[in-house]
Amino acid sequence: MSFLHYLIAFAVLIGVLVVVHELGHYTVARLVGVKVLRFSVGFGRPVWSRSFGRDRTEWAIGLFPLGGYVKMLDEREERVPIAELPRAFNRQSVWRRAAIVIAGPGANLLLAVLLYWALFWNGMEELRPIVGKPLDSTPAAIAGFKDGERVLKVDGEPVLTWQDVRWALVNLAAEKQTVDLEVINPRDEIAVRHLSVVGVREAGWEGDALQQLGLRIFRPRVPPVIGKLIPDSPAERAGLLPGDEIVAIEGQPVDSWQEVVQAVMEAPSRRLGMEIDRGGQDVRIDIVPNASSERGRQVGRIGAYVRDAGVNRDELLVTVRYGLLPAFGKALDETWDKAVFSLVMMGKMVLGEVSWRNISGPVTIADYAGQSASLGLDYYLKFMALVSISLAVLNLLPIPILDGGHLLYYVLEIIKRGPLSERTMEIGQQIGLALMLLLMAFAFYNDLDRLISS
Repeated sequence: MSFLHYLIAFAVLIGVLVVVHELGHYTVARLVGVKVLRFSVGFGRPVWSRSFGRDRTEWAIGLFPLGGYVKMLDEREERVPIAELPRAFNRQSVWRRAAIVIAGPGANLLLAVLLYWALFWNGMEELRPIVGKPLDSTPAAIAGFKDGERVLKVDGEPVLTWQDVRWALVNLAAEKQTVDLEVINPRDEIAVRHLSVVGVREAGWEGDALQQLGLRIFRPRVPPVIGKLIPDSPAERAGLLPGDEIVAIEGQPVDSWQEVVQAVMEAPSRRLGMEIDRGGQDVRIDIVPNASSERGRQVGRIGAYVRDAGVNRDELLVTVRYGLLPAFGKALDETWDKAVFSLVMMGKMVLGEVSWRNISGPVTIADYAGQSASLGLDYYLKFMALVSISLAVLNLLPIPILDGGHLLYYVLEIIKRGPLSERTMEIGQQIGLALMLLLMAFAFYNDLDRLISS
């Protein structure tokens, strides 16, 4: 995908999440009678604005699009006419103010539920949890996993997809040393593998848990035979033809299409010598892969597709689908589990048990948004639901300037039986701003570090 595709995928993602979040605040504010002065997507000087409705609410798009806000009538910010005092935010009861504040994160959680509901009802095609041969000395190899085994249960709970396996192992790594996985091999023999998951915890939950454990996705052998060529691609210009079988690259024998792809990707703009079997004749071809940017690094591309090897998709993929009501229940469970897990991980991050490298900034989010969009609408909506949950949980943290910080003020107001002093709230805002700047600094640092090290 081009940079423009990544940018569009990211802009749509952030735009939808911000609008939904602010609509939550706006809707409840209107329901309890508070006058809304401005609904803005983005911060800074408006680049577009229009006023609508009885209250002439200004709807605006700000210069800096990473966020948004709803400005309500408030005596603390400007002089309010006597006739409109009952509609000022600061004149509302603490319960009404709390409802307005919590509606933003609540709207993001509701969006996640609706997205998961639609996905589970429509059906999602995902990889079956079939294990490839693990690398030597990894926990999976030590546990005895064999090529082609399919995971049936994790800690006694049935699993259908690789995502189920990943989610179960990440959760169980927080509390267990070893997890039992029930597997079945191609001969229908069932066994139990005792997998050590300590490495996930020791790595601070950083990176792909399955990769750390040595669990690899099963990839059936696909013969390295050329199927289709892109016109005027490096492959076509070098003289490759449909039906050619690649037998060696730079003198190293290749046995599968995956090995060809790996060799090409590692040689952007560098000449590769290929030995070809063309109908029983040995042919030598030199080819220079084009350099293409992928996830911040340069990779090689030659513009050739593999010939259909007759792989049975039904053996590798499964469609996860539920009825209308069961899909809603599954969506609620999925949203709740993800929200609780995010909150637990944030707590462990504060305690130093989880690496701060797990914090992602806009660059990483844009990268994943683009990748998920390239895989299809289902994957993109699933990623949107996950980010929506993360946004809701982040906003509910008891940090001043976030929604959770305002809720903390209201709890203290209820305990104190009166509003907090302006000075107390001002100090809280300064502390909250400092914490958020620190969080943003970590996020941008991690983004840059991933770009440089990838």
